[in-house]
Amino acid sequence: MGMILADSARDPTTYFWGDVTATLDWCEENYLVSQYIAEFWNSITNGTFIILACLGAYTTIKYDHSRRMLLCYVAMMFVGLGSLWFHATLKYTTQLLDELPMLYLTGLALYATIEVSKDIKYGIKVPIAITTYLVLFSIVYIRWLQTPVFHQIVFASTVLVTFINAAKRKTQLALSETSQKILRRAVTGGCVGMLGGFFVWNLDNLFCHQLRTYRTYVGAPWDAVLQLHGWWHILTAYGCYCLILWIHFIRIAWLGHDHLFTVKFHLGLVPQITLIAPKKTE
Repeated sequence: MGMILADSARDPTTYFWGDVTATLDWCEENYLVSQYIAEFWNSITNGTFIILACLGAYTTIKYDHSRRMLLCYVAMMFVGLGSLWFHATLKYTTQLLDELPMLYLTGLALYATIEVSKDIKYGIKVPIAITTYLVLFSIVYIRWLQTPVFHQIVFASTVLVTFINAAKRKTQLALSETSQKILRRAVTGGCVGMLGGFFVWNLDNLFCHQLRTYRTYVGAPWDAVLQLHGWWHILTAYGCYCLILWIHFIRIAWLGHDHLFTVKFHLGLVPQITLIAPKKTE
């Protein structure tokens, strides 16, 4: 006997935000938890992006670090806000607010890895090139190739180029063992978060029917643990934050200030760049 999915058990005409117009509708049952939020757990888990981005932005402002890094953290915050709005409404317009900021964030991070010095080396050439690339993609994606696969390929390619460029910058530095350790832990956290998120994202897509069955069986509140797209948000937010912090610390080292800073881990897990406390003298 087939299971009646929660989506089909509800009358779409009663949806608070109206018909679903997005090209994607994830595995979480629509409007099951709240009549005002289409995908409740997929929405609130984006708070991880916002909280971690605020932590990074606070650090950047506190120590008067580069505006380039501040923009990266702010862009990460907008990724979380856009994704929250998309999952809450399942509208095509808000879907774009989820997907496009992801690419814009990688564009900003790429720029931060190219212009690592305090002074601008390449003038407006690099910003114009990156902006042109992002604008062209946005136009093509919105007008002609409205397929998530196109977005995923372009996004993954841009992330890869940014990662390679940052790693290249790191190899050009003569780092202390302490700085090497900080960067290793940051990039490890970033890769584990991103790859772990990608893994559960695929599980959510491949085994949606089974997951919905298990969620119905265990019931609230334990069904939330099986909302794997929500875990995708949590893990990729952590991975994204760690990789931005990795780039941030590479830029600190490039300016020759890494001996002044370290990274402390809140709860042994969440990194934050902080000034090294001066040693007390007798």
